Amino acid sequence: MYTRICSGSVYGVEGRMIAVEVDISNGLPQVNVVGLPDPAVRESVERVRAAVKNCGFTFPMERITVNLAPADLRKEGTAFDLAIASGILAASGQLRSELFQHFIVLGELALNGEIRAVPGVLAMVEQAKQSGVARVLLPRANAAEASCIEGIELFAAAHLRDLGEPKSAEQSWEPLRYDAHAEIRQAVAGNIYRTPHGDYGDVLGQHHAKRALLIAAAGNHNVLLTGPPGTGKTMLAKRLPGIMPPLSEEEALQVTKIYSAAGKLPGGIPSLMQERQFRSPHHTISAAGLIGGGSIPRPGEATLAHRGVLFLDELPEFSRAALEVLRQPLEDREVTIARSRAVFRFPASFLLAASMNPCP
Repeated sequence: MYTRICSGSVYGVEGRMIAVEVDISNGLPQVNVVGLPDPAVRESVERVRAAVKNCGFTFPMERITVNLAPADLRKEGTAFDLAIASGILAASGQLRSELFQHFIVLGELALNGEIRAVPGVLAMVEQAKQSGVARVLLPRANAAEASCIEGIELFAAAHLRDLGEPKSAEQSWEPLRYDAHAEIRQAVAGNIYRTPHGDYGDVLGQHHAKRALLIAAAGNHNVLLTGPPGTGKTMLAKRLPGIMPPLSEEEALQVTKIYSAAGKLPGGIPSLMQERQFRSPHHTISAAGLIGGGSIPRPGEATLAHRGVLFLDELPEFSRAALEVLRQPLEDREVTIARSRAVFRFPASFLLAASMNPCP
């Protein structure tokens, strides 16, 4: 029997719709996952097998083929676990396949059937909305994050058993419906993720430097601080985001999506990140760490500093290669990374601040 369930993945900082196709046929018991899966996706078979058995369902002892389409895109991560498990249960007749129509299904499975949070949910839910998908089934831990996207219906599950009882004729997901009502929105808004910025009131004197940083913050100008060790260059730079204007709603959504894709959102009930970020990489950072990289590129420090401050302390100590790769982001306000199968673009509109000593 064949079934098809929509899932999603993150490429760069943007979401992509991925179709999880499951076919069960007669033959020797085995599970094949095709569609350029990485090791984390291939290992999902064992997680799904254990979760299905430990939740009272029956794992089919037949030939199972799982295809992740489009098949020419490399797939990575654990967000396909729940979709693969749902597809196997639907194809084997243990859950009604009609339940998953017009849904995008996201989530990682534990061996006991618990559904764990996955990174990049904000980008995937946004892409689902743009693709016309009306509903999202996702981990309960990601529900508040996904509720930042308006106009889409969320169903939050904490366990594989929440999808229904084995061979149950009557199944309804109404208890899973996540209602982002006013109280939840107010609680989320009161739990804004903030970066601990100091205040320039803590800095005694340095009026000339503070005036320069004020002008830099007002006009989004890059700034270089030079002076002997111990004169307060780093202390002044760390307080720079505190005098920059707050993010607009569109900017806050963009920054939050970047941190969601990078798996760096804080726990609890996250909201849109409302303050400018301050990133200060060590001078031993590589070029890939600064602008992003990998087989499926991930955001680097330049992208994590989007709409904020990228601070290079001890500028002359950075390698030439690392400094040279900042040329394009500073000019185009984005990072472009080309791979054999795709070109990835990361937003990188940041204020560059640097410090250095007058001589070695």
